[in-house]
Amino acid sequence: MTRRLLRVLPAVLLLGGAFLLGRFLILSPGDRAARIDGPVTGIVWQVDDATAKPEGEWQRLGADHLLIQWILVDGIGFARGTGGKAPTQMPDWRRIAKEPWARHVTLGLAGDFDEKKARENALQLARTSAAIAGKKPPLAVEGYYFPVEVDPTWKEAAEVMPKALALLPRPLWISVYDNSNIGGEALADWLSTWLPADVGVFFQDGAGVAARSPQTARDYADALSARLGKDRLRVIAEAFRPLPQGGFRPATVQELMPQIALMEGYALYLFDGPHYLDDTLVDALVKRIDERD
Repeated sequence: MTRRLLRVLPAVLLLGGAFLLGRFLILSPGDRAARIDGPVTGIVWQVDDATAKPEGEWQRLGADHLLIQWILVDGIGFARGTGGKAPTQMPDWRRIAKEPWARHVTLGLAGDFDEKKARENALQLARTSAAIAGKKPPLAVEGYYFPVEVDPTWKEAAEVMPKALALLPRPLWISVYDNSNIGGEALADWLSTWLPADVGVFFQDGAGVAARSPQTARDYADALSARLGKDRLRVIAEAFRPLPQGGFRPATVQELMPQIALMEGYALYLFDGPHYLDDTLVDALVKRIDERD
């Protein structure tokens, strides 16, 4: 997000590496390709030119689900047949389909990097999304994501979003955040007044932008689950932190582990894999998880 989670454009940070010993780090190349049981359900991929060729070992954290934020953004089509301008690089969708972290895909449709613009044009984005849903890349698509984020400060959401969501295929998901800190129960109450019963929610934990602590984020998740049902809730852990001069950096192991540990029992996705979770950070997380277990 331009403002936060699904609009952030990352600052490049080189993480120092070290050789880490542990059962996951001495696997053969063939074994490394297999999914390993772990606390992470999936990763988010905010598709852009910089990450059009995503590479990572996120399956070592347990990830075998992939949330693709969009395939058409700002008029640029990252899948053939979407009608957008060609990107600098087209993702190799057939290769991605074979990755262990992409066995179950939730496909984002048409969006805009600018949140304000996306909200103003939500109905048109929904119409475009409906038109391109059948142009999906050759992936194991199990559902769809409408990349117009909501939060309680968007007063028009209750009127606009039901109309937009009615145009889209199911299963369908949206994402929600709360920088106003109204509380999990109040957020659940607000959503329940307008969100269709067959639409699921990705809740952004807010830790990456210091909106709340991981424990408070867990309280939010519990409140949303109690109101919406656990099957309609997935949690996004923000795997980044703001830089003093602007932009973002990857979260450290010490920062990210509480977000992972405290969401045990929920379907947990990390935002986002290609921008913030390189192999060095994955190595360090695996070691910490192994030590904890």
